[in-house]
Amino acid sequence: MTNEGVTTSPRFRSLAHPNYRLYFAGSLVSNVGTWMQRVAQDWLVLTIPGNGGTALGITTGLQFLPVLLLSPYAGVIADRFPKRRMLQVTQAVMALAALALGAIAALGVAETWHVYVLAFVFGIGAAFDAPARQAFVSEMVGADDVANAVSLNSAAFNTARLIGPGIAGLLIGIGGGGMRATGWVILANAVSYAAVILQLRRMDPAGLHSPRPAGREPGMLRAGVGYLRGQPKMLMILVLVFFVGTFGMNFQLTSALMATDVFGKGAEEYGVLGSFLAIGSLSGALLAAGRARVRVRLLMGAAVAFGVLEIVAGFAPSYLLFVVLCPLLGVSVITVLNSCNALLQTESDPAMRGRVMAIYMTIVMGGTPIGSPFIGWIGEQYGARWTLVVGGVLVLVGVGLAVLVRSLAVGREPSAQAVREPAMLPS
Repeated sequence: MTNEGVTTSPRFRSLAHPNYRLYFAGSLVSNVGTWMQRVAQDWLVLTIPGNGGTALGITTGLQFLPVLLLSPYAGVIADRFPKRRMLQVTQAVMALAALALGAIAALGVAETWHVYVLAFVFGIGAAFDAPARQAFVSEMVGADDVANAVSLNSAAFNTARLIGPGIAGLLIGIGGGGMRATGWVILANAVSYAAVILQLRRMDPAGLHSPRPAGREPGMLRAGVGYLRGQPKMLMILVLVFFVGTFGMNFQLTSALMATDVFGKGAEEYGVLGSFLAIGSLSGALLAAGRARVRVRLLMGAAVAFGVLEIVAGFAPSYLLFVVLCPLLGVSVITVLNSCNALLQTESDPAMRGRVMAIYMTIVMGGTPIGSPFIGWIGEQYGARWTLVVGGVLVLVGVGLAVLVRSLAVGREPSAQAVREPAMLPS
């Protein structure tokens, strides 16, 4: 395929867009740094005397909380201001939070409350970054290549997921494993944000498919919710992704319980499961990048496959078979998430896209506080295998409810649906 003077294979066709090439390169570097910090921040918490699992959980919760609370409002901001400029600001905020935490740790003076505060600040930046970043994809490549760009973004993220933790572990080990060593790794992440910021600045605004920013109006978030309620296909996607994200994507919990309680393995074998999941996710993202368009039946088929695979994994008789199933789980779940993301972006009104993606991100991430405790309770009461079996069954229930919701919504608004249908992707 040739686009704007650059020849690329169909699987990587979004890279033919100069602005997207800049973004992709910068985000790959930054994602590696982000995964490095995830490992280093957890290790930093545990190096502070008196800390353990509770402090680690609080740190994660504080970093996650702003995303849950602020993402819907962040979507309104993303629709009101140029997304390229907004992303430069959010990336700078996260870079400053990483810089402060890394400096404190490198000096050897970090305390638990420092980590809590800066994790929360980092989370605020992430909350405003996510919907703008998701919606910005369609501005860089246009509607025809959105699905491909979403898949390539996912591939970059999972490539970084395979590389970043290993680099962080190596650097922390070389530095002696203490607080100062974690500080230098976190500082490396702070520097990595410069890659994204510089690439955003280098973009050609004339090459972006940017809608006119929405004016300030009362009830903009409510308008976004009302808009979604009138879109049957989008409602179906949001219902589906709630069940997948809330009950199906608890891999860190379910894999740990299966590795230790069922198969009697240790930390090294548990780490292997995470790597194989990441390999599956990366493979799924690259497979998705080769598709010219996303169809609803692909999305629903992948969701059914994911639910069934979780159930099968719950009954896996051996650790080896469980390892083999992990890449298949990764492929199926990343197909669901990428398809949902791409369909929402191509289906949504450009003026509403920031709010649509913000609500999507809130549902994907907001179900975690509900799903994780519930799945953990299932594991305590009935055993580790049932965390996967119950999760898989609920994903299948979600598929059924999603289809029902779409059918009911179409039945309520047949004329509006008929008007919208020509603009939709084939399903």
